[in-house]
Amino acid sequence: MAEPVRDELSALVAIFCGQDEWEVLNRSETDGTVFRIHTKAEGLTDVDIPLELVFHLPVTYPLCLPGISVNSECLTRAQCAMVKEKLLEQAKNLLSEPMVHGLVLWVQQNLRHILNQPETGSGSEERTFPPSITVDDGLWITLLHLDHMRAKTKYIKTVEKWASDLRLTGRLMFMGKIILILLQGDRSNIKEYLILQKTSKVDVDSSGKKCKEKMISVLFETKVQTEHQRFPAFEVKEYSSLDELQKEFEMAGLKKLFSEFVLGLVK
Repeated sequence: MAEPVRDELSALVAIFCGQDEWEVLNRSETDGTVFRIHTKAEGLTDVDIPLELVFHLPVTYPLCLPGISVNSECLTRAQCAMVKEKLLEQAKNLLSEPMVHGLVLWVQQNLRHILNQPETGSGSEERTFPPSITVDDGLWITLLHLDHMRAKTKYIKTVEKWASDLRLTGRLMFMGKIILILLQGDRSNIKEYLILQKTSKVDVDSSGKKCKEKMISVLFETKVQTEHQRFPAFEVKEYSSLDELQKEFEMAGLKKLFSEFVLGLVK
């Protein structure tokens, strides 16, 4: 398996980390990798439609198209076939580069437009879709845990740049050996951040050689609730005590999040 594909799979595991979102079905040196992603996309009536997307990455991927199957209890067979057809058309524009996450984002953003077409293409005009359409999914919040930072100054600058480029706000928090990243913003931008975090050489190993982040975990993610504070900017903060860190979470309306996910990191 080529390194870009390994990196892509590693990023996908971090992105689709919710319950039942990700499952590897088969992995073979001769047949490639087959995995399933469960996601949702907005349908014609503004209601989220569950989608089961199965991808088969042959050993020659991404120089060839992935195999794709689409299933949903809310769609007809003809509609699932039409979604699959449109995904494969989109994939042709992405040959030679990792594309799975891009395809998932694309179907999330375009499902309602696909379903708005007749189920049979005979006698109907072919419709083209933009590569991306912004969907207002509301603000989301994600809490990440990093095991360590060796090249701390460079790492911090990189995280700040990614947050700025993706219009994410929140905190990079240090308390003793605990390192947390709290991100707030559009969900697709947060997932793009996770791809960068998992596939970029952002730190150095024990020998000083540049390396990718292998020890990051997603502790929590949810849509921002009314009790949650909206962060106006992304800030780097250091805390001298656990109480000080806890107050930061409480002020942001995240007291329960702190109790359930942060306290367990203190040993």
